[in-house]
Amino acid sequence: MLKSIVALLALLSVAVCFSADQTKPIDTANMDTSVKPGEDFYRYANGKWLADNTIPADESAWGSFYEVMDRSRRVLREIIEGAAKLSDAPKGSPTQLVGDFYTSFMNEAQTEKDGAHPLDDEMKRIAAINTLDDLQDAFAHFQTIDINVPFGLGTGQDAKNSTEIIVELEQSGLGMPDRDYYTLTDEPSRKLREQYIAHVTKMFGLLGDDAASAAKQAAGVMAIETELATASYTRVQRRDPEANYHKLTLEALAALTPNLSWPRLYQGMGIADKRDVNVAQPDFLKKVDALTRSVSIADWKTYLRWHLINSNASLLSSAFVNENFDFNEKTLTGAAEQKPRWKRGIRLVDHSLPDAVGQLYVVKNFSPEAKAKAVKLVENLRAELRERIDKLDWMSAVTKAQAHRKLNAFAVKIGYPDKWRDYSALTIDRGPAVLNYMRVQQFEFRRQIAKLGKPVDRTEWHMSAPTVNAYYSQNMNEIVFPAGILQPPFFDANADDAVNYGGIGAVIGHEMGHGFDDKGRKSDADGNLKDWWTEADEKAYNARAEVVQKQFDAYVAIDDLHVNGALTLGENLADLGGVTLAYGALQKALAGKPRTLIDGFTPEQRFFLSFAQIWRTNSRPQLAKMRLRVDPHSPGRFRCNGPLSNLVEFMKAFDIKDGEPMMRKPDERVRIW
Repeated sequence: MLKSIVALLALLSVAVCFSADQTKPIDTANMDTSVKPGEDFYRYANGKWLADNTIPADESAWGSFYEVMDRSRRVLREIIEGAAKLSDAPKGSPTQLVGDFYTSFMNEAQTEKDGAHPLDDEMKRIAAINTLDDLQDAFAHFQTIDINVPFGLGTGQDAKNSTEIIVELEQSGLGMPDRDYYTLTDEPSRKLREQYIAHVTKMFGLLGDDAASAAKQAAGVMAIETELATASYTRVQRRDPEANYHKLTLEALAALTPNLSWPRLYQGMGIADKRDVNVAQPDFLKKVDALTRSVSIADWKTYLRWHLINSNASLLSSAFVNENFDFNEKTLTGAAEQKPRWKRGIRLVDHSLPDAVGQLYVVKNFSPEAKAKAVKLVENLRAELRERIDKLDWMSAVTKAQAHRKLNAFAVKIGYPDKWRDYSALTIDRGPAVLNYMRVQQFEFRRQIAKLGKPVDRTEWHMSAPTVNAYYSQNMNEIVFPAGILQPPFFDANADDAVNYGGIGAVIGHEMGHGFDDKGRKSDADGNLKDWWTEADEKAYNARAEVVQKQFDAYVAIDDLHVNGALTLGENLADLGGVTLAYGALQKALAGKPRTLIDGFTPEQRFFLSFAQIWRTNSRPQLAKMRLRVDPHSPGRFRCNGPLSNLVEFMKAFDIKDGEPMMRKPDERVRIW
């Protein structure tokens, strides 16, 4: 929770290889050369692919990453099903944990027979609530099984003292993806709320409640969640690290929330730590405190009952699975069909046991040579950014010195952890998958709580090794590149430099850029939230960032819905910085080498084509609209065209003419690095 981790991509956690229909680093058959590069470079580079590739029925979007995901699932399937066949693997070993968890999920006959009965003990716990003390005991217990209601509690580095791990409290407790789903008054939002209430009603019905009772309970759930939503920060407000930092003593926390007994809550969660706690959104917690008195115990029990079933529906019998799919995937994202059971099983095991799966994965799928080449690329990009900082005409020498200090302090993690997570305290068997999942959550909660009062573990990773993604951690001041992303189309040892710098080079530059985006720049080299900018330099930076925000605000993504430039600002700044740095580093790599044409394209042109092909994506309208509300990443088309429309280097590479859409006027372009 509240970890300052900024990832390159959303919703993607996969190993990568070439898609079935692309066998070359850049396949010209995927291009639409009837579109001029200066008109819409995204469609010029990807138009034929976009036209020819429909979205599979069990997906809400399809693109480069999704093609990779589909093939990589099969790699993981071979590994995980191989583990499942071994009934005598040593207890606690990665093979035993992964194999038994997958087997438990794949036992469809037993799952159908069980229905929701594996949750009976949890339901009895809820039924036994009679007092406010009982209710708080339930709040505490739910935190330990990763049901963060009506607030979320976890641990994280103190944003202003990154050497310490402290308790962190934040807003939570909603059944829909964001507060806006409860607060917006447009007709689609009102309709979606009606569909949500109908969904909750059906789920109560599946638990055996009669129609009238189920409908009444669903209305009660909606009432509580609406109260929580109205007290919640917006996604944009949550991006401001200062606005989400309120460090309080336990005494001050008790004064803020007089109805909540924090000694009792702490005891219920096994927390002995008595140091200060960060309350990210104090007004939200005050609302929760007030609701403990204004909402009846009976309604709270209904709310908890709903969130128990909502959080675990995908692991129960098909009636729950299907109803959960109908709302959360079909209605919200537009998926037409449920994913096959084996795909869901692979996702579950990888998500739940990342280090166990990672250990099995890297044995076959990551080489020391790939790591060495990635390290070299990182250092080339670091050198490029170092040089560009020195040349900035808008940044003072004082701020440059601090920027260099931060850049030099970037920790770099590549491939997989130096030490794997210890799962010896975790029990996984071949019984009900939902109980295995709860034990995983309890194990993870205890692991996080055990960090309190101990030195920060700077070896820890927050993504599994097979993940096709990368991230920057603000508190750790580190950039991390799992093994999964160090393969084609991001990185290919057999491809020319232009392709690799346009792919993994831009990824590396993107993550470095997060250290200096509108959020990352507010933390220093040690990962502490600290103002290290002069007033004039901050003003100059913000002026440039505001232009980027306005550029993306102007993009219409679907129907009349625009990109949210404020929500996506950090990612947009990182994309702009990443492609800028990667292009500069490529020029140094090409120095003194022959400028060979490949498929008729110069190295510079192949660089930009490589960058563009990463973002090709077809999305269902429902998913596109949801992401505009909740995703800090812009749609792929604008992640391509937005940064490039600011780069003179791009315009020169493709001879973009004045007046063409991809050429912004000089006074409308942004150059930060």
